[in-house]
Amino acid sequence: MAALRWLTPRRRSATARSVLAGEASAEAARKSAEAAETAERTREAAPGATEPEFPVHGDERAAAFFDLDNTVMQGAAIFHFGRGLYKRKFFETRDLARFAWQQAWFRLAGFEDPEHMQDARDSALSIVKGHRVSELKSIGEEIYDEYMAERIWPGTRALAQAHLDAGQKVWLVTAAPVEIAQVIARRLGLTGALGTVAESIGGVYTGKLVGEPLHGPAKAEAVRALAAAEALDLSRCAAYSDSHNDIPMLSLVGHPYAINPDSKLRKHARELEWRLRDYRTGRKAAKVGIPAAAGVGAVAGGTAAAIALHRRRR
Repeated sequence: MAALRWLTPRRRSATARSVLAGEASAEAARKSAEAAETAERTREAAPGATEPEFPVHGDERAAAFFDLDNTVMQGAAIFHFGRGLYKRKFFETRDLARFAWQQAWFRLAGFEDPEHMQDARDSALSIVKGHRVSELKSIGEEIYDEYMAERIWPGTRALAQAHLDAGQKVWLVTAAPVEIAQVIARRLGLTGALGTVAESIGGVYTGKLVGEPLHGPAKAEAVRALAAAEALDLSRCAAYSDSHNDIPMLSLVGHPYAINPDSKLRKHARELEWRLRDYRTGRKAAKVGIPAAAGVGAVAGGTAAAIALHRRRR
């Protein structure tokens, strides 16, 4: 923490929380990946997916980091998870309506409101408090089949598969709860996932976070921590995201890609000559320059979390 001394107390605290969140997420991701290595995983690209137009070279010190919302999956994972929880009567109809509004805001505006982020954090924590981690994981498996599987972008999945075929590890990086992220990563045959870590004791959620939501700078810290633990050379790694909020993470790696980018990220990527891909209209955006950094665009994860997952627990 010596490097943080020059910051004001308030900024020092925020930076420390980002580092803590990043380290916690990286540790959770590594444990999950170690457990998953013993299980059989399917690594075939989705039907209809096209082979990447650029080479992905095998390199044991390289890995790929993929944002989740609107990069790997259409929409926000937390929204689809919320739909599944509503179906299971975790919260009421009017709460679902508020959640749907948050999802619409995210998809149309392309950025999060800070107040929504705080609301999301509080709501998400209140709903999981007292529930077992194993319960949420089991529900996550069901919800993936019900709402998420058909919303995976074939083009992005093909990119991830290219890295896997080259012998590289591939990680999701998202503000969504790490348990949801791990389910999605395993179903796609990826190495693991970095996500927001909720504190649990004895396998039961306490209603507190470890650090802060894995968003913005915290995602960059998570990737940095994981790279150090895995002995990766970030200058040889690739990252993929749709959001300008992920620029801190994208800027860590040597090969950043803008996937289905929002307007700010598209502008930034063109200025720095990062590669662009757009799968939303069935066409690829103009590709420029050499790839260079990491993906953090889980804007929706934090934005929608609270309003989506709000139920009154008496």
